[in-house]
Amino acid sequence: MKTGSSFLFASRLLLPRTGKKSNARRSLVGACICIGISLVPLVMVLTVSNGMIQGITNRIIGLSSSHINCVLYPFADEAQDEEHLLAFSEKLLSVEGVTQSYPEIQGVGLAAGKNGRTGATIRAVESDIFTKNPAFSSLFEVLSGNPSLEQKNSAVIGKKLAEMLELTAGDTFRLITARRLANGKILPKITPCKVSAVISCGYQELDALWVFIPLSAGFSLLPVQSSEIHVALETADAFDFVSLGQVQLRVENQVPQYTRVYLWNELNSAQFENFSSTQIMLLFIMLLIVLVASVNISSALVMLVMERRKEIAILKSLGGSSEGISFAFLVTGLVTGAIGVLAGIPLGLLCAVNFDRIISLIEGMLNAIAQACCLLTTGSLADFTQIHLLDPAFYLQKIPLAIPLEQLIIIGSGTLILSLLVSAIPAIRAGREKPIDTLRKI
Repeated sequence: MKTGSSFLFASRLLLPRTGKKSNARRSLVGACICIGISLVPLVMVLTVSNGMIQGITNRIIGLSSSHINCVLYPFADEAQDEEHLLAFSEKLLSVEGVTQSYPEIQGVGLAAGKNGRTGATIRAVESDIFTKNPAFSSLFEVLSGNPSLEQKNSAVIGKKLAEMLELTAGDTFRLITARRLANGKILPKITPCKVSAVISCGYQELDALWVFIPLSAGFSLLPVQSSEIHVALETADAFDFVSLGQVQLRVENQVPQYTRVYLWNELNSAQFENFSSTQIMLLFIMLLIVLVASVNISSALVMLVMERRKEIAILKSLGGSSEGISFAFLVTGLVTGAIGVLAGIPLGLLCAVNFDRIISLIEGMLNAIAQACCLLTTGSLADFTQIHLLDPAFYLQKIPLAIPLEQLIIIGSGTLILSLLVSAIPAIRAGREKPIDTLRKI
């Protein structure tokens, strides 16, 4: 039996010319639909999780750790005042491979406003950082005011901190830090600051407690011994780890003794491992759904073999080989899986593109139902709280689209391989059909 004959027989199995109803064909159509539907959440989870991880990673690198972080020893000469720190930053900018350098002092304190007080991460940066640093200017959204740190007592605060302390642009709040006297005593230091702007990077877990102040104010406000003084360095590509490692070695040769030089992935290794393990777990669950859907092809082909015993017997009587018959059913199973892939992947991408709208629609429906239940039970909406499926405290408010082309190809290829594997047993059974036994029953 020639290959062309096997393909022709497979086409007749999929699209018979007779109008006779076939339960097996209905099962094949159902198997296509099941595979397509199972691929939709897999593609959507993959695309959305990649976009989420990419968006969070860009914010962590651009707004927090930068590509390379040089942490100075507190008693080093370069860490004693603004002039020496700026000179050290300029020196690192001349290292081959370094494109930008941003000096910073980071410490902790208390922020006190109209509504109580809360802990804050105080970041003393250059006054023009929000225009000088491309990541700051592109990833931060200015909710109110102007993010300028030209005035010594000015401060730029995060959205969450502004909400907790009920602050807006133009309001005054107090930063409470510690200072050490010559005799070793530690006393609180209270510094009034004026909010010049309220900002948000769209990832509340990262910027919830940030307070940006001018670099000059950092040396007078934050104790050098208990603060982190570092210079954030940027390179051409944060993900080119070979070049990044080479730049790290060159930087280490230029820094004073006891200075620690870290790459961004070293500073955030635990968080990124958590992202990867969560994504792998989600994909594993989705793949199990695809596997279950693929089994439908096997059951549909078993029914098809039973319906087509007469045709198989006739073909074998005319010289058709067992291998040719089995190959025809394998092709049938493969085409069924391919149709499901061609339908499921585009539909999954369409859902991923409109993920924010879908989530908003579901949230709206859930909130409407919850409000109705609250009115029926209590007669008031005073105690009602909005339902958020993706809490902005832990997820990005706006998820960027990141289509993983290579991974989609792997998913499509894997689904086709699964389709072939589950088609193997019924295809072999079809090839082993004995024509004499079948023709006797006609």
